[in-house]
Amino acid sequence: MNNLFKGLLAGYGAKKLGGGCFSTVLIFTLIWVVLGQCSH
Repeated sequence: MNNLFKGLLAGYGAKKLGGGCFSTVLIFTLIWVVLGQCSH
């Protein structure tokens, strides 16, 4: 999985799930890490 697609997917998930700025960044990071683990 390339970084652009992973970033878009993580960004979409964070926008849907996150309310405030901090929680959106936290969810984005969490999704990014999970997707990174899945691709190996």
